[in-house]
Amino acid sequence: MLNLIFFVIGLIAAVFINMLADYLPSSHTPLRPQWHTWGWSKRKRPLLVFLFTPLVLGSLPFFLDRVVDTAVNSFHIVVLILIIVTDLEHRLIFDAVVLPATAVALLTSLLVTPEENSIRLAVVGAVAGYAIFFLLYWVAQLIYGPGRGALGAGDVKLAMLMGAMLGFHRIFFALILGVFLGGFFSLVLLLSRRVTRDTALPYGQYLALGGIVMLIWGAQYVQQFLD
Repeated sequence: MLNLIFFVIGLIAAVFINMLADYLPSSHTPLRPQWHTWGWSKRKRPLLVFLFTPLVLGSLPFFLDRVVDTAVNSFHIVVLILIIVTDLEHRLIFDAVVLPATAVALLTSLLVTPEENSIRLAVVGAVAGYAIFFLLYWVAQLIYGPGRGALGAGDVKLAMLMGAMLGFHRIFFALILGVFLGGFFSLVLLLSRRVTRDTALPYGQYLALGGIVMLIWGAQYVQQFLD
């Protein structure tokens, strides 16, 4: 029954994701993507979001015992899906999404179980995520030049958001997973000649995907690793 409830919540959330994905770029001058990831296009996006979001949210009760944990992680996952969509379509991660979501993540850390998160872990995780990617961002700027680095300022703020969502005990796992996914899929795209070494590839999608994975079963994995 709980799975069905969160499946329906996922359907409703998918409506808002698609609405915001259309509305947010309207006040900006979006960068035109040089490529589409694995056949992704704005035309296909509504259907993909309607398929992916309810399936993920509907599966969460299998992995989380408490309804509060499931509800909080569902909200975080919806935010990360929205970020994946806007990063894929416009190579933009919006402050209007990241900053309020970070505040919500800090507040909701007071509600979930200690295994999931706590206010102390959330604050330290947000600082750690921001610091790590801020350093990587400036290293990329020095290597590739201003505006040409593999990482953008949006990725730095996304790492901060993920740190608040996941806590200090999980943020490193999520970032490592995101970096691995980005490297793997970029290599596949290069080998398949769908992109060149000069193509600007959005990176936030992989970080956000790593965050989603850790929100689903990260607490159990981290505990097993620590044990």
